[in-house]
Amino acid sequence: MAPTVLITGSSSGFGRGAVTRFLAEGWNVVATLRDPAQWTG
Repeated sequence: MAPTVLITGSSSGFGRGAVTRFLAEGWNVVATLRDPAQWTG
């Protein structure tokens, strides 16, 4: 089972970079952001 991480403030900057990195490494990611329309991931 893959590990899971919670990342807040993921719409830009370090948060967004962390989300994409963890996903690339096979982690389950729970990400929060103020405006989901900002995520184009």
